[in-house]
Amino acid sequence: MIDYATFREQVAEYLGTDTLLQDVNLMDQGLDSMRAMNLALEWEAEGIPLDFADLAESPTLLGLWTLVEERQGS
Repeated sequence: MIDYATFREQVAEYLGTDTLLQDVNLMDQGLDSMRAMNLALEWEAEGIPLDFADLAESPTLLGLWTLVEERQGS
């Protein structure tokens, strides 16, 4: 189970930035398809079932965190 701070750090690391806005499309902040797939695989390995389609449908930090919260432990 990951908390919001860890989640945010993971996304920031993949984007190579410390500045992430919660309501801005992560694709606009540099999250390309390869990084998105790698994040989804990392979360899946942690027991959080997310895939690329989920990231595409909820492309903001806040939108993804909502999915992570819903799916942790499922």
